[in-house]
Amino acid sequence: MDLPQANSADQSTASTSAASSAQKSVEVDPATSAPPPLRANSTLGDAMTAFDEYMLGKGFSDNTIKAFRNDLKILRAFMDDSALLRQVQTKDLNDFLDWMQSDRGRPCSAKTLARRITTLKVFFGWLHSTGVIGNDPAEAIVQQTVRTPLPTILQDEEIARLIRVCQDLLWDRNKADARPYVLVSLLLQTGMKKSECANVLVADIDRSRPQSPEVIIRYNDARYAHKNRRLPLHPNFINPLDQYLAQFKPERYLFECTPRNLEYVLDEVGTLAKVSRMQVGFETLRWTCAVRDFRNGMPPEQIRTKMGLSKVSWRDTSDKIHRLAGRG
Repeated sequence: MDLPQANSADQSTASTSAASSAQKSVEVDPATSAPPPLRANSTLGDAMTAFDEYMLGKGFSDNTIKAFRNDLKILRAFMDDSALLRQVQTKDLNDFLDWMQSDRGRPCSAKTLARRITTLKVFFGWLHSTGVIGNDPAEAIVQQTVRTPLPTILQDEEIARLIRVCQDLLWDRNKADARPYVLVSLLLQTGMKKSECANVLVADIDRSRPQSPEVIIRYNDARYAHKNRRLPLHPNFINPLDQYLAQFKPERYLFECTPRNLEYVLDEVGTLAKVSRMQVGFETLRWTCAVRDFRNGMPPEQIRTKMGLSKVSWRDTSDKIHRLAGRG
């Protein structure tokens, strides 16, 4: 018995694209002790400090901020902090990229190189778009497209075996265990991420409409408000859920254990289901859910919002889903 597909609920607001949403100006209140606005003769170090504040103010993700900071730190190691913005030319940036690959002693992968080129384009593109510099030295740099390997997904027969194992554990007369079924069912229906699953509260399962239950994905940080969403669940999910609640008696979080323990649960049921091509985990079930939704005709925009992705992140994800589904 296969698990039913769930449709996405409310659409999320797309997250800000760093390259396209650069500030139109750098405003400074002269009444404060803040430094003056950046100019073409400002130093590279001052510009990086201002860019860091810009990223924080615009709500860039923690991972993006960390990556951009690290990339710009390497640029500062190559070029002196006191270098003036108006002095930075395309040749300087290409020399920097060549140095990173050949002379730094720590060659970076193609994926890392592509990201660092993106950092240069976003940083200098921001300076140009705000009017700090007249020409963008990073504009002429050729971006390197990296096609990352496709994730693994479960085939239909593997899904059937996985569900059958979870059902056997659910109704085991000697030692019934409802957690595998609830966990696998939740992930196959919603495609939520590991961190989202770990933060689901018991109260986040909305059963006010018995024939249309939902799970609520919540982010407390305002920067990730676009990821908040309600995802429908099949009504058949409720009875196993009640069995799970009676068995484990969680007080706040639906799964009151570490994410690592949940990974062990998924790995164990994958082994019992004789899924040997891969290790069954959160990412495998997330991608499996997305591809099943695509094959079942769910509109791409609905899949995007169901996965809680920004429009920028969706570009690469959409391409992978098409390739995994055998349609592109």
